[in-house]
Order: sequence, then C-alpha cells, then structure tokens
Amino acid sequence: MPATDLGPSDRLLDELRTWVEAETPTTDAAAVNRLMDRCAADLAHAGGELRRIPGRDGYGDTLLCRTPGPAGRDLAPIVVAGHLDTVWDHGTLAGPMPFRVEGDRAHGPGIYDMKAGSFFAFHSVREILRQRVPTKRPIVLLLTPDEEVGSPTSRGPIEDAARGARAVLIPEPAGAGGACVTARKGVGRFDIHVEGVSAHAGGNWSDGRSAVVALAEVILKIHAMTDLAAGITTNVAPIRGGTRPNVIPPEAHAEVDLRVPTIELGERMEAAILGLGYARDGIRVTVTGGMNRPPFAETDAIRALYGQARALAAKHGYELPTQHRGGGSDGNFTAALGVPTLDGLGCTGAGAHAPHEHILWRDLAPRCATLCALLEEIE
Repeated sequence: MPATDLGPSDRLLDELRTWVEAETPTTDAAAVNRLMDRCAADLAHAGGELRRIPGRDGYGDTLLCRTPGPAGRDLAPIVVAGHLDTVWDHGTLAGPMPFRVEGDRAHGPGIYDMKAGSFFAFHSVREILRQRVPTKRPIVLLLTPDEEVGSPTSRGPIEDAARGARAVLIPEPAGAGGACVTARKGVGRFDIHVEGVSAHAGGNWSDGRSAVVALAEVILKIHAMTDLAAGITTNVAPIRGGTRPNVIPPEAHAEVDLRVPTIELGERMEAAILGLGYARDGIRVTVTGGMNRPPFAETDAIRALYGQARALAAKHGYELPTQHRGGGSDGNFTAALGVPTLDGLGCTGAGAHAPHEHILWRDLAPRCATLCALLEEIE
C-alpha cells in the first residue's frame, strides 16, 4: 500500500458522490468553477502551491497544484491530470440518472468519465500534502475544464506542465478488464460547408445546383478513406442541408471525425480530407479543421512505467492489463511531447457518455492506491 492513508472504498465513495452531484457540463463555466473552487480550497488548506488560470472562450478555469518534493533538490515533477467537466447537461441527476448505488455499482452522470479518476488524483495529492508524505519527486496536479470538447483552453497548460516532466499519469476510466492505456489513436476533426444554387425543384430544376448532392459525394469519398487494417477510421456526422422538399438545397454542412494510429498517417489523412475542397459549376465545397489530438504511441519508457504500475496493482490485489484505445485523451498531448505517459488509471466500470454509466465502487480504494503509490515512488 502507499505510505499515504487514503481510506476505504466506502469513504471514498461518500466524497465522490458530492462531486457527481455537482453537475459540471463543459458549457457551464460557472458550474465547473464551483467544483474547482472546492478543490482549490482543500488543496490550499493542505499546503499546496496553487496556480489558477482564468477560463476563456466560455470555459472554466484550469487549476495547477504543486507539492514540494524532496527538500533542496530541483527534480522533474510527476504530472497527474484529470478533467472536471462532463458531457451531461444540468437536470440529468434530477431526471434519468440520479446518483444511486446498486450492489457493486455506483451510478451517476460523469462518475466513470471521469470524476472517479479525477477524484483519485485530487484525493491522492491532497492526502500526500495533509499527511506530509515524502515523495521521490514533486507532483503537479492539473484539474481542467474542457476535455470533453477537445481541451481547447487547457491544452496549453497541460503541455507546459508536461515539458520536462519525469512522467504523466492520466486517470481516465479503466478499460475492459480494468485495463490501463499505453497508446491511443490521434483524433482529427473537420467541418465541411457546401454552397450550391437554389432553384424551384419542379419548374427550374436545371437552374439549381444541389449542395446536398455535392455533400453526399464528399461523404462517400471520406467514408472510403477508412482502412481498418491500417487503423484509420472516418465518420461523418451530423449532417444537415436544404430547406424544403421543393427547393434545390443551396447549403449543406457536415462534421468529420478521423482516428489514426501514427503522426505520419495523421498528416497524410489531414491533407487528403482538406484536399476535398473545390469550386466549380456553381458548387463551392469548403473543408476546414485538422488533427485535434496527436497520436499517443507506446514507447519503451511507457512500457517501463506500465511495468511499475502493474507491480503496484498486484500488491493492491488486482491485475492491471493494458490496451491500445481508439478514443483520445489529454494523454495524447503529453505522449506526443515524448514524456512517458500512462493513461486509463481511473476506476473500473462502464457506460461512458451513456445512460448506464457506472463505476464498480469497491475498486475505488485499490485503484486509487496504485495511482497514489506511483506518485510517491516514481524515481
């Protein structure tokens, strides 16, 4: 067990419940900041060195807390990062997803993705500070407000904190079988806007140029770019266009999701998708966007970090398998900087972004203990 006393799973669940019942949709900066305020107050009271970056562009603040580390030594820190925002709107608790415990499962909006994991990070750092537990390196905790929309305002602080760090730990939800993550695909996001020519669909059909038909042709080209053997997937959604059945549609729009396993494939696919734009015969197709999260590739240093985590998990009574995951996280940013990054260190469960979202709450203490032990012991 870590030197830090973290408490049993039922006690952790009691405090985690207060996080879940503080609804924090990404789009409500004030709501995210209310939970951030509570975290900041506790960390400051415990003796953490705090820096708070004011939110912008409609998002909440980013909070950084640093622990002292060994006295008299200027060592690269261990960074642990989690987000407080969720995909769930206000009223979800009062409606279809109240917090509830049913046997081994604790349900609630955002409990799995990723309030349990972010609570692990916060609770571990707070208790290390409170109990004055010595660690081999200083720790930098980041709590961020906007991961669920691609981290547009927190990416910079995350990368700044990670540069020169010894390692980065990301307590995103555990995968199937409790797996942590040693690689993730890169994520690209694109917007397609098509302008055509409006006309009466019966009397003047030949005068029109259908933006919807042009968009459909582009969609089929993007769909054909999927290459499962190479690890490349594309998805076009949502789409919209036209006004009425008897009007040739003058406008259409779609969004594109791209997933790739390597930086090189990301660059190639980005160029291919952006290259679909054109202007001819009354139709103009404009494609904007690009890679949003770089690929997170497994390295020898990441495998070594995983080996340490797996050994600690065994001491805490559970197996810690590993997986490569298609979804992106803030770990993509730090791994792309060449910093050893271990992800998926949060709680077991299922249902991220789904009505059945839940954690296996009895795993809270052992999973949190592994994260805390890594914070204490990484050399």
